[in-house]
This record gives sequence, structure tokens and C-alpha cells, in this order.
Amino acid sequence: MKIIILAAGIGSRLGKPHPKSLTKLSNGNTIMQNQIKAFLNYVSIDDISIVVGFKKELIMEAVPDASFIYNDYFDTTNTSKSLLKALKKVPHEDVIWVNGDVVFDPVIIGRLIGHPVSCMAVNTAKVGGEEVKYITDSNGFIINVSKTVENPEGEAVGINKIIWEDISLLIQQLENCDDFDYFEKGIENAILRGLKIYPVNISDVLCTEIDFPEDLDMVNQQLGK
Repeated sequence: MKIIILAAGIGSRLGKPHPKSLTKLSNGNTIMQNQIKAFLNYVSIDDISIVVGFKKELIMEAVPDASFIYNDYFDTTNTSKSLLKALKKVPHEDVIWVNGDVVFDPVIIGRLIGHPVSCMAVNTAKVGGEEVKYITDSNGFIINVSKTVENPEGEAVGINKIIWEDISLLIQQLENCDDFDYFEKGIENAILRGLKIYPVNISDVLCTEIDFPEDLDMVNQQLGK
């Protein structure tokens, strides 16, 4: 199992002078430290790669034992291209990837690892209007995932697993994405070409993407309990 953290973006909406993943939480860790600690319950630091871009040196200094992949077009591309760069460097192993601004409970990683197929962590308790949403078919597999899904069953939370047999298909579709597409566009196109991906419900545990100051406040309150 290999881990990819997508942390190349500027994260301007949070208004911090540093990469968003280095934002301090109320438990004393940065978002990235929280993520690394969660992953180390299941893999070693040698299995973790971080895609960097904006102020990359700060992240590399904060997590010196991880491996790094530089997206030199971080300011003109989105997560589809960062993930593409990373997947091309992964050997024939399953991969879990996460956006670098997600604060989550470590049990989520165990749930994804426990599924034998490619899968996506989802929250069925809430469906934000601006979030990536999904619907499934009669067999429980996701058939549509985007921000414009009608009558959604829940929202994607930015943590996903792809089994190694499916990686080449996903790479092909990420290559076809526009520069500013999110990686979910690659997943959506891969589904149309046969990718089977299963939703894993994580609604009962902490998992929040930090986009705005109010997201950070909410997470800090939860961590402070």
C-alpha cells in the first residue's frame, strides 16, 4: 500500500501565508502532521509521497523523512495533474490518496484498506451544495461523481483508494483532464470506461476539508472535545 498526499496548491481561500497543510490545529499538530500520524498506523513513512508546489521547502522541512514529488505547474494546474504525476511514480501497488487539507480520523484509512476494490470515502449525513457528490447503481458502485449530480446520496470527502489493477485506466483519464480539473473528473471519466469504485461510509467519524476559516474553527472545536 502506497500513500499520496496532494499538497501542491496555494490554498488562498484560507488566507494563510504558508501551504494550507501546515496550518496548526487545536491539538498542536498541523493538518499534515495529523495526516501523517494517521497513515503511520497502517504504513511506514517510506510508503508516503507528498506532491508539493507552493512554498515546497516549508513542507519538505516539516516532513523530512517522506518522499516528495514536485508539481512545477502548481499555480496553473489542479489536483488532477498532481495526482497524475504521483501515480506515474507508483509501482504495482494499491494507492490511497488524500487532499492535503483534510482532517480525518485514522479509522477511515483502515476502512478503505479493508475493501478489496477501488473505493471512495463518502459522507451520507450531509451534502454540501459546492461539494463533490455521487450516486450509485443497483450493485452499490458509484456511477456518477461530480459537483452537479442530481439527487445525490452523499458527498465525497477527498480520501480515495485505487487498486493497482485500476491505476493505468485512471492515469489515462487523468491525462485527458483539463489542467484545472479536480481529480474527481478523472474518476468520473474512468467510471464511464469501466472503473468499479465503491463508496465507503465514514459519516460517523471526523472528516472535514479545510477550505475556509469557519471550517478550521469547526474542526478545532471537534478536536478540543
